[in-house]
Amino acid sequence: MLPTIADVLELETVRRGGPRVVAGADRLDTRVRWVHVGEIAEIAGLLRGGELVLTTGVALPDDPDKLADYIGALADVGASGLVVELGRRFVRELPRAVLKAAEEHGLPVIVLTRETPFVQITESVHARIIDIQLEELRASEQLHEVFTELSVEGASPTEVLAQVARLAGRPVLLENLAHQVLACESAGRDAGTLLAGWETRSRAVAPTGRTAYDPASGWLVTTVGARGQDWGRLILVCDASPSPRDLVLAERAATTLALGRLLERHQESLERQAHGTIIAGILTHAYADPDEAAARARAVGVPLTGRKLVSVVIRPTDPADQALDGQAQLGELAEATAGACRDARLPALVGALDQERVGVLLPLPPRTQAEAALTTLADRLRMLWPPGAAFVLAAGSVVESIRDVRRSFLEAEQVADVAVRQPDGRAFYRLPDLRLRGLLHLLRDDARLQTFAERELGPLLAHDAQRGGDLTRILRVYLDSGRNKAVAAQKAHLSRPAFYDRLRRLERILDTDLDDVESCLSLHVAILALESFRRDSRT
Repeated sequence: MLPTIADVLELETVRRGGPRVVAGADRLDTRVRWVHVGEIAEIAGLLRGGELVLTTGVALPDDPDKLADYIGALADVGASGLVVELGRRFVRELPRAVLKAAEEHGLPVIVLTRETPFVQITESVHARIIDIQLEELRASEQLHEVFTELSVEGASPTEVLAQVARLAGRPVLLENLAHQVLACESAGRDAGTLLAGWETRSRAVAPTGRTAYDPASGWLVTTVGARGQDWGRLILVCDASPSPRDLVLAERAATTLALGRLLERHQESLERQAHGTIIAGILTHAYADPDEAAARARAVGVPLTGRKLVSVVIRPTDPADQALDGQAQLGELAEATAGACRDARLPALVGALDQERVGVLLPLPPRTQAEAALTTLADRLRMLWPPGAAFVLAAGSVVESIRDVRRSFLEAEQVADVAVRQPDGRAFYRLPDLRLRGLLHLLRDDARLQTFAERELGPLLAHDAQRGGDLTRILRVYLDSGRNKAVAAQKAHLSRPAFYDRLRRLERILDTDLDDVESCLSLHVAILALESFRRDSRT
């Protein structure tokens, strides 16, 4: 990070000149990219911005208006400041026109009260800038090695954050777009204190740029995402302005997290890997022709043509706590599922879809009923799976073509993700079991849904967070009451005039008409989505 004017004023070579700030004292945090010595009035045309200009003023004009134009030109070009040595052109002080123009333009102006060789100032400042650049380069090389190794090893977000906290000696957190904490390393601090009121505090921090420091909160914030899809923020909690090494550290960690999300894999048997690859190819349309997928499946003993196709997703209801144990458990579940299919004489593709789900593509003869086959599969799997290690089996719609398998799998994934949180002991689950709340819960990690909820409710949530208000609750009561104002006022324990006043405030904050059905529907969906985010963060 480049030195500020305040840093320059602390250099010994500058202090020997008896520096005195005569304008722009509130702008001494301006960064200095370079130092330029210039004695001509038209110096601004030679600058690129960020320069600290040194001059004795011998060639500056006498006319106050031209002096003001000189200051204005420096400010317009982006000069960081002006240093004038007194004694040659200006004996004891600068003209009032210079000081007035500098204050108007916000340009810091410093006078040197003693003669000082400018070459000494330029050498010392440039040496400081080069040292900082070398420090950034060394930090970048060291951190490149550390995070390259983490990427190669497929480190989890928890492992990445642990490394960041160790290197920085500061707390670091990873949150999603709904401001819910996904992972946290407290670096020895009290985690409860660190996370207290997190959503409200995080919403108040919205720095510009992909990596930026927010002085008010002391947070260094870096956006996390890849391929144009941002899905979270990495936050390094700093006690002071971050160092160049902190900036590099945060950005490298964010890159590693984004890469890890793209490359996340787990260990499986060769047969499960082969089946999983075929399923993944069908779901991602990797095969140019459905016949290619059918040929690959047939090569591993699973005929897909001339059959009804049913997609099945299986999830353990009590996943293991540790990542490696979880991977092992999922691998065992996949093998048990394959065994159950063999026992039931149901040829099927079986492979892990991710670190939480086992996928099954079940081809059935035309006269076989899907419900009977699913019941048999569930019963066989319960016989093979250890007692007490429960799971849910969810099925998508029956389809006739490989082209429609992806839709069927999406349905099965949705059903499984809801059922795993509230299983009721049935043999298998189907799409009709889902309602709107369940669907929103399934999509809670989708950045698009989080963005939608933030767009719809962001101003209201910020208003309540800043003022400790309850207008979000009032909106929820109003929508739950079917927009019946009298009923809503009664449920909110408010008089009708007081409740109507709150509705008018809601309309102003949200810039919407609460009598409009479509607007209220959109707000209701956003509130349900927000509740799914918050409910998930408490589990």
